[in-house]
Amino acid sequence: MANSRSICFAAALAIALTGTHNNQASAQSVEQFYKGKSIELLIGYPPAGSNDVYARLLARHLGKHIPGNPNIIAQNRPGAGSFLALAQVYNVAPKDGSVIAIGAPTAPLDEMVGTQGVRFKTAEFNWIGRIDSLINMVFLWHTSPVKSVADAQRIESKLSGTGVGSTVSVYPTVMNHVLGTKFKLIMGYKGSNDAQLAVERGEVEGHSTSWTAVKVAHPEWRPEKKINIIVQFALNKHPELPDVPTVIELARNDEERAILRAVMNATEVGTAFFTTPGAPPERVAALRRAFDATMKDPEFLADARRTNLTVGPMPGEELQKLVTEVSSLSPALLEKVKAAYSFQ
Repeated sequence: MANSRSICFAAALAIALTGTHNNQASAQSVEQFYKGKSIELLIGYPPAGSNDVYARLLARHLGKHIPGNPNIIAQNRPGAGSFLALAQVYNVAPKDGSVIAIGAPTAPLDEMVGTQGVRFKTAEFNWIGRIDSLINMVFLWHTSPVKSVADAQRIESKLSGTGVGSTVSVYPTVMNHVLGTKFKLIMGYKGSNDAQLAVERGEVEGHSTSWTAVKVAHPEWRPEKKINIIVQFALNKHPELPDVPTVIELARNDEERAILRAVMNATEVGTAFFTTPGAPPERVAALRRAFDATMKDPEFLADARRTNLTVGPMPGEELQKLVTEVSSLSPALLEKVKAAYSFQ
């Protein structure tokens, strides 16, 4: 009987202590939680691409604006067009605001159309903020006979590709289905940097990637006319590419225009950062305000200029709405977007 009472008392004491510990943890201020900690910033892409460069820029400056001044540790977790990183943050990462990430801006649409490998719900992420819209384009090496979209509709050209879910592959595929271009994707390159080198080596004729990725990796290519940029994937022209048509301008009727506009909404998501579903609201709010402060930080802006990056931020609350709005596509339009997205 005495042993039984002792066991019951010990169990009750353990429960009481656990409850006290949990209460203390939940009573922590944001500053107490982050002080002396590190935040993991997962980059769903290999090193040297535009998303990697933007993420590491943020990592250098965000921590000083978060209460408690945690270290930000950037780690590359590439795979499946960033879907592996997205799935990790959604399903595995601790739900406490200690992990943030960047992935494919097309992820909300990928979820809607049922792209293979989607194991997350984008609207359930807590979106922190966007550094800039991310305008992609197709460029061809100067030796290619394809000099324009009209040429690409007549002549097959090989483009280096990465993962199925990446914008690198999505946008040329959509052009093939909607506008009748004849891009042939040669898949399997580890990232945009490797894919660009494949163009230079003559393994392929061109590549679809962000304008930022080309500017950062090969700033001399366009000024020296080594490449021809034939289209930009954007709702509006990038100020540095005023002579390059947007894909929406190339639409031949209202239906094509509606499909392309739905897909191009991903450019507005851009270089966007998020944390896990279920993170404490006060920590999400702190991360968002820290992000906003970073976007105005003179040291951050000077660093961006040195890295040849543009900054056009969007606060987390607006970004959350944008991601959620993708689910408002009409069923009829969604079916057409699915057909345009198909890699078959």
